[in-house]
Amino acid sequence: MSATRAPFGPHWASAAELKEQLDAERRGEPFLVYRDGDGVQRVVTLPPAVDRLTVGRDPATDVCLFWDDEVSRVHAELERVGPDWTVADHGLSRNGTFVNGHRIAGRMRLRGGDVVDFGSTQVGFRSPRPPLDATSDARSRPRPEITEAQRRVLVALCRPYRGRAGHAAPASNREIADELFLSVEGVKTQLRALFERFDVEDLPQNRKRARLVELAFSAGMITERELEG
Repeated sequence: MSATRAPFGPHWASAAELKEQLDAERRGEPFLVYRDGDGVQRVVTLPPAVDRLTVGRDPATDVCLFWDDEVSRVHAELERVGPDWTVADHGLSRNGTFVNGHRIAGRMRLRGGDVVDFGSTQVGFRSPRPPLDATSDARSRPRPEITEAQRRVLVALCRPYRGRAGHAAPASNREIADELFLSVEGVKTQLRALFERFDVEDLPQNRKRARLVELAFSAGMITERELEG
């Protein structure tokens, strides 16, 4: 079912859903993102006033995954420890809790970009930078300096998000190469430079491209008019 598709993976988010994630990120608070049983994206903010959340199928749990038969009535707990969030499964669940594919025993600290499996539902954990306000907005930060060649690759990478109603994913290297009449190796070279400029080169390979798209939109470096060109 659609709820099982991993957050941050290919074809995960439509343009509108990506905007919802970016809005949550701009608020500066950690949040969860997943799909419910109908395939609708859900974003759950973890505000400073909250220290603990329960996850399970029971309606009384804070993050209720009632549609997932593989989730226990009370499956796991999310708890704030200092500045960090952790996930704990002290034998509560029948099928276990997994972080990035590894079953946890006890408690584990979460890092931004982690994917937690509760039953067959995959929940992404995002931990943004501190809140952005009117004077400290993503658009007011110094934008990465990129060459015209890098900019053309960046626009092509983001083009699938142009007014798309369905689920979008960054363009592939081959799609970019065909659009710009470049070799695939030439596209890879420009992308490596962009990953470095936007400080995402250390992210997992399957996350870099989507994060680059997010940052380009967030910084106002890509406009709808450019994507229509």
